[in-house]
Amino acid sequence: MADGKFDREFLRVGLALTTRAEVDRLLLVSDQPLTPNELRGRPIKKKLVYAVTSEPLALQLKARRYHAVVIPPYDYTRVEKIKVAVVAAQSAGLLRDGDTVLALCGPGDDRFADTMVKTTIGADDPEERLRVDTLGLPSEFSSQVIEGLIHTAMEIGAEGYEGHAVGTIVVVGDSTAVMEQSRQLILNPFQGMSEADRNSLDPAIREAVKTFAALDGAFVIREDGVVLSAGRYLLSTNREVTLPLGLGARHGAAASMTAETKAIAITVSQTTGTVRIFREGEIVLELRQRIRRV
Repeated sequence: MADGKFDREFLRVGLALTTRAEVDRLLLVSDQPLTPNELRGRPIKKKLVYAVTSEPLALQLKARRYHAVVIPPYDYTRVEKIKVAVVAAQSAGLLRDGDTVLALCGPGDDRFADTMVKTTIGADDPEERLRVDTLGLPSEFSSQVIEGLIHTAMEIGAEGYEGHAVGTIVVVGDSTAVMEQSRQLILNPFQGMSEADRNSLDPAIREAVKTFAALDGAFVIREDGVVLSAGRYLLSTNREVTLPLGLGARHGAAASMTAETKAIAITVSQTTGTVRIFREGEIVLELRQRIRRV
């Protein structure tokens, strides 16, 4: 995996730190697995979690009894890739509250690792953006549903629709309250479908979400992944929210809805493709792209 002499030394430092008792997991964000020589003499196999962009590669690693998760293959910054890898690892049950994680990541070609991040899952630090559990999701939420929708949002941000950039809002959870505080803008494309046929865990439904993201309005999705509606207008509320400069009506609507309900909202910026997750009126996760395909 390492390229030059300095890169090999950097990797050795990361692997050596992983052997320490204080470290619970090594999250390696790369499509280039470690070589036997790099692992020799280091009993870290049980701590190692690969985050790769290829399902076949993940299956190969799992066949060799490694932990592996799949992340989208988009050109995000190194820290953004680590954030997404943390989401995927938590969804797979590989990271727990209180775990100390070392994450190694490199440039897009994955020749070597040049970035190392240490984080504690659940650390009480308002500046820590790797804290996916900051979402504070109740037990009725499915982590697999949230992870899948984050990946879908990243795809929308990167690819748009038919070559055009699009933005959207996906509101998940507390669906009764959300439906009461929104109204239908267009004919609901999911109306009349059985619940089994409109769950966002189904790849076909995630593709439909990507397509319908070009429509005006928000998606409303139940905690278990069932898509209730697309094209919903989120009604303004009396709850005041504070947003960073530059964020407009879409983000304001998402923030307000999560301040008024127990839902979370995932937004995709049409301008930049940035994916943000809101809970209780605040941004709790932000994923910025370097390069967009649209």
